[in-house]
Formats: sequence, C-alpha cells, structure tokens
Amino acid sequence: MTSVAPVKLSITASHDGGNIQLISQTEPITSGRTAKCTVTLNVTPDVYTEFEKIAHCQYFSFRAFVSGLDDIKLFTVTYVIDNADKVSYPEAWPGTTICHTSGSLEPSDDHMWKRNLTTKYIDGKLTWQHVHTTNGSTFFSYFPPYTYNRHLKLISDCASSIASKRDNNYKIESLGQTLQGRDIECILVGSGDRTAWIIHRQHPGETMAEFFAEGLLHRLLGVGKDGELDDMTKKVLDQYRIYIVPCMCPDGAVLGHLRTNNVGANLNREWATVQAEYTAPSMERSPEVHAVLKKMDETGCDFFLDVHGDEELPYVFLSGAEKTPLWEESERMKYLHGYFVSCYQRANSDIQKAIGYPPPDNAEDALKYMNVATNQVSNRFNCLGLTLEMPYKDCETNSDPSVGWSPERSKNLGSSLVEALEGMHPYLRAEGEFWTEFSDDDQYVEPTDNFKEEGFVMLKKRLYSDVRPHDA
Repeated sequence: MTSVAPVKLSITASHDGGNIQLISQTEPITSGRTAKCTVTLNVTPDVYTEFEKIAHCQYFSFRAFVSGLDDIKLFTVTYVIDNADKVSYPEAWPGTTICHTSGSLEPSDDHMWKRNLTTKYIDGKLTWQHVHTTNGSTFFSYFPPYTYNRHLKLISDCASSIASKRDNNYKIESLGQTLQGRDIECILVGSGDRTAWIIHRQHPGETMAEFFAEGLLHRLLGVGKDGELDDMTKKVLDQYRIYIVPCMCPDGAVLGHLRTNNVGANLNREWATVQAEYTAPSMERSPEVHAVLKKMDETGCDFFLDVHGDEELPYVFLSGAEKTPLWEESERMKYLHGYFVSCYQRANSDIQKAIGYPPPDNAEDALKYMNVATNQVSNRFNCLGLTLEMPYKDCETNSDPSVGWSPERSKNLGSSLVEALEGMHPYLRAEGEFWTEFSDDDQYVEPTDNFKEEGFVMLKKRLYSDVRPHDA
C-alpha cells in the first residue's frame, strides 16, 4: 500500500556560489518505511557575453533539505537537470559524476565530498538518484563550491602570516575592485631574481582553481603550521618573487556563474583587443583583467600560470602558447614548456603530457586567440606561460571513482607547484641552446584530446576551452 508521505524536501541555492532553478517536484510517495520522489531542475545561465554571443551555463550547486524522516528510513530522490543539453559543454556530461556532501561548506568538511555513481546523461537530461537517510542538508554540486566567505578567510590567513614575518618582500594588496565592489587581492611572496605570476579562477565555476590557490598559499606562507616552511619552499622563495591572485572573478563566483563576471565578460577573452568593435580589457567590462595586467606591466613576468578546470577531459594537463608569434620565432618556448611539465610530473603524478587541448593548426589561427591570458602574457613578456587545467570528472591518471577529482587533490596539486618552480628557475631566462641538457623524457609532447573511454563520444577539435559549434 502506498500513500503520500509526511516527509518534506526543500531545494535552495541561496548560499553564495549557489545556482539552480526548481522546475517541479513530485509529492513524496511512501511504501512501507521508504519514500521516493522526483525533482526537476534547470541550471541558471550566466549573463550573456557579447564577445562569444552566448549565455554560458553548466556549473550548479544547491542544497536539498529533508525533514519528516521519522518512520521513513530510506527516501530516494531522483534529481533531473532538465536543460543539460542546453549547457555550454553538453559533450562533457558522459563520464561526469555529481559531487555531494552531508557536511558543511567549511574547510574542515572538505573530505566529506563524495561522487554519486548513479549519475547518467540520457536523452539530453542529467540524472542521479540519492538516498536520504536522515533529516538535514545535502549539498549537490558540479564541483564542490569555494565560497566567498572561504575566500575572505584565505585572504585573512595570508595577511596574518605576512604581518608576522615583518618582511617587505611579503605583501598583500588590492589591485582594484570589481564592478560589484569586491577587491581583487594579490599576494606577493619571495625575494628572488625571477618574477612569477600565478592567477586562478578567471572562470568562476572552476572552483578547483581556488582550492589549488589555497594549497599553494598555505605552503608558501606556512599557514596552519605557525609559519614554518620546508626547505624546498625556502629555496623557491629565495629564487622568485611570486605574485598570486587567488580569485580573478569574485563577482561571478558569488553569483554561481560558470565563465563570466556580473556583466557577462569571460575574463579569459579580455586580455587584448582582437575584434575592432570589442575593446579589451576595459574598466567598464573587465576591471579584473585591467588591474592585473597593469600590475604585471609594472613588475614584469618571467613565468606565468593561469589555473583552470576543464569540463570534458578527465585529466590534469597544461596548455601553452603554441603557434603564437613567440612560439614560432624560436624553439625556446617549446623546450621550456616540455621541461616544466616534466618537472611538475615528477612532483605530482596527476600531471601527464599526452592528453590536453590540441594546439592551433597554424600561426594565423593562434593570432585569433591573443586575448587569452597565456598567449597574451607569454608574448607580452617573452616568458613561459601556461594554462593548467584540472578535471571536473575523476582523474584517469590516478582514478578514484568514489571521490573523483576533489578539493584535497586540487590543494595538493597547488602545493606541489613549488617543486616545479624550483626545477625551472635556472632556465627561464637562460641563453643559448640550454635545452641540450634535457633528457628525452623532458621534451615537449604535442597533446591530443583524441582518446576513448566507455560511453565517451570522440571529442571534436576545440581550442582554448571554446564552446564547440553545434555543427562541428
């Protein structure tokens, strides 16, 4: 015998970075001491971006609050993302598993995030089932959120550590403000002869990027260890002056956007003007990039890393300034790129060379993307520049399906950047054919996105995380 259950389910996305729209919800139906219902949802799109002519969407994060589970022991809810085929990267859904936690969004609960292995993409809809066994909250996210409160805590921890050092080589400053009045914070550490810039989360829905920043900053400043630093970190701080922007797009992050700020600017298409009718960067549309680039012009740059997440590829990988003018004029950038990836791979086995964004076919195609941060900075400062991508999915190099790529692994990857920087230092401004010292394992490998996995549709060529045209 079945009946309407007293159990209640409430869906909200009111936490900062939340994103979901409730479309419909069936009444819970009981059978014995179990109940079930179906919830239909839509992902809310970003503000329309004039440059790409699209309203991006894909990132979501919401809270399901259950009450009334007294006599009911198992409450099975089928969650359905109804507009999954309308998102920016529908090709990314096969192989995706949704993240969930019954914990809080505080750092102490990072380890509680798990993957829902029932996740399926069928007939244009993303679905999964979750069995609620207790009253209270469960958060569901495309990837665990990095909230603005947590961002402010990270900034506060860095400021406290810097203040305790009483060293002018360590600073924290605001480079400017966003259009909604949030600071664009930059942390400077180190006293060396090379200048590195590391920026994170240009695309706000790529929350793994700020987890990466947290791991890196905690190690460089000894946060959580009373300021104590390991020997490798001390060495790197003697080699570099490192400028770190942990969140390039705080407005978009608070709004739960995938790729844009509050007025629809995709910041990783705002680093130069490539279309006469669209000036970039600008204080009216992209003050975040304008402020960071202005500071970079003051400091110079010997090494640049832009940290992101990728929806499709289940790998950690690095993309460089391939086929841009700097890359084409000599072999220097190619060898620096290959050696850096090797250094990072030795420090962290999640890094691999073979799978990634394929480079443009020719120099003419690359010129169309000089508004991308890595391309612009590399050529502007004649330096090694790279984009690091982490997966939303499980990472195939060290697969862990129940957890997948996670906040902890993102933080560990950020922390292990220190070893890669140490290995690169002698070569960043070296002259002559220094690459003759490199082993065969240290050579550049041209990446491909051509790989197969069960249920995976072969990827069609896509440059710099562009949305694939529907007729591609």
